[in-house]
This record gives sequence, C-alpha cells and structure tokens, in this order.
Amino acid sequence: MSFYESLLEQTSAERNYLLSAPIIAQAMAGTVSLNSYVAFLTEAYHHVKHTVPLLMTCGGRLPERLEWLRDAIAEYIDEEKGHQEWVLNDIAACGADKEAVRNGLPHMSTELMVSYVYDRIARHNPVSFFGMVNVLEGTSIALATQVAGVIQDKLQLPNKAFSYLSSHGSLDLEHIEFFKKLMNQLDNDDDKAAVVHTAKVVYRLYGDVFRSLPLSA
Repeated sequence: MSFYESLLEQTSAERNYLLSAPIIAQAMAGTVSLNSYVAFLTEAYHHVKHTVPLLMTCGGRLPERLEWLRDAIAEYIDEEKGHQEWVLNDIAACGADKEAVRNGLPHMSTELMVSYVYDRIARHNPVSFFGMVNVLEGTSIALATQVAGVIQDKLQLPNKAFSYLSSHGSLDLEHIEFFKKLMNQLDNDDDKAAVVHTAKVVYRLYGDVFRSLPLSA
C-alpha cells in the first residue's frame, strides 16, 4: 500500500465526521440558503488567505533533505496566489459586503484550524502542513463542483458567484495527482506520521467550521 492510500485509510473516520455535517446534507439536497452560502464563503476567505503564508512558512522550515519538497511548494504558491480575492468576488456577486468580510473576523472554528496548522509547522514538523492540503483538496474534489451546481440552481445566482467552488472542483483534480506523487515520495516515518496526525485533526476542525454555518429553516 502506498503512503497516500494509507493516509486515506487512516483518516477515514475523521473524513466522515466532516462529510456528515448537516450543512453539507442541505447543500446536496438543494435546501441551503443564501445566508448559509455567504457564511461558507466568509469562512473560506478567512482560511484561504492563509494558504500562501502557510506554504511559505512550511517551505522556510523544511530541512535540506526535503529540498525536493520545497521546490513543489514553490509550484503550489504560484497556483494559490490570489485565490482569496476569488472568494471575496463571489461574496460580492451574492449581494453581500466583501469589504466587511475582508475586515472582519473568522468564526472561532476557522481561527483554531488555521492556528493549529501554523503551530504544527512551527513547533513540530513542517511537513505537517500537507495534512491540511489532504483535507482541503480532498474535500474540494468530493464536494465543490457538484455542490456549486446544486446551490446555483437553488439560489439562482450568476456564474460569477461560484468562481471559488467551481474552479476548485476541477483544479484540485490536477492538484490531487500532484499531491499523491509528493506523499508517495516521503520516506521518513516521522514525516508520514506528522501528515496523518495533522490530517486527522484538521478534518475535525474543518468539520467544526461546517458545523458553525447557519442552517436553513
């Protein structure tokens, strides 16, 4: 079994916790409200804006033996720059105040998730960051494109309100293949354990982010 396959197997319970969030069931059923969608985008902004800073922090702390992984991080940075602005533009297309979101604070669940990953990079093992990558990209593939279509049909919003969700569903199909390759190149047991542990915790924390979103009546 490859390490990537093992990672999926070891984190299945935590992944199920995330996917069982009630808001996801509402989104898939087409009963989600505009308020819920804007709340989702708001929390997305508050973690997506940290993607590049987290990548840079991780890359700066990697040991020389993982220089190949630092090169991959440079590719990730080029891919991820500016995505938080996509989210803000989607919020504006929904009729909400994107500047209020930009200048606002995240829900505590989002703040804890982001803070946890910074802490893992700084105090434990910088490779831990890829546990978060596994969660966010895996969730995007499982949900993003399909949910975007259902929500758009329900709420009758324009295409420009779904640039973040729609792009990440298709974009992350490419990313996940790149991610698999990287994970299967890891040959240090401590690095592998750091990825698994972080993925487990981030699945729980991201699940709590979804559980913090308002449900439709």
